[in-house]
Amino acid sequence: MKENVSSKELMLKKIRKALLEKRDNPYPNLEEIPVYKHNDELLEILFAEQLTGVSGNFIFCENGIDFVENILELADKYKWRKIYCWEEELQQLLKEYEFPFYSTDKDFDMAEVGITSCEALIARNGSVMVSNKQASGRRLSIYPHHHIVIARTGQLVLDLKDAFQLIKNKYGANMPSMISTITGPSRTADIEKTLVLGAHGPKEIFVFLVDDFS
Repeated sequence: MKENVSSKELMLKKIRKALLEKRDNPYPNLEEIPVYKHNDELLEILFAEQLTGVSGNFIFCENGIDFVENILELADKYKWRKIYCWEEELQQLLKEYEFPFYSTDKDFDMAEVGITSCEALIARNGSVMVSNKQASGRRLSIYPHHHIVIARTGQLVLDLKDAFQLIKNKYGANMPSMISTITGPSRTADIEKTLVLGAHGPKEIFVFLVDDFS
């Protein structure tokens, strides 16, 4: 009489048999293999290449004067009028050179530009790391059509793990509840696989890497 064996029992038999068989690991040193190739480029160059590769804009500035000259040129080019900045350190920099901006959220629905700092710049993929601990909060880097990021050279790191280490060193046990990375302008290709920039956030991002704020 033929024994009736359920599909479940057959599957369990196959699993038991496989577990009993001795199999060599085809990748015995997998954990020792680096995910990325060794990088010999300067972090500034690598970040600029990666950011521009995803339609971002990179501007290196030697000091605050160089920064203001560049941002004034951009404001004139794009005819910006509604420029918002909510972080005190950045406000002091802009005030020093008499650059006009909104320091509150008055008429924020008409905002054209949001100026924020960041937690880190990640050179490996051209990303900007932000958190809700920044005075600009969640809105200023998302709502306006243009996002300007001002970063110091000391915030430029190679990998994501290095960026998290910066945050850990900065906040300790009081970590932000929201940490995010921005890689280029907002984009989508949901409709007919056509790439559209600015679908869910800023359509352009400008990263200013300032060597010296003074």
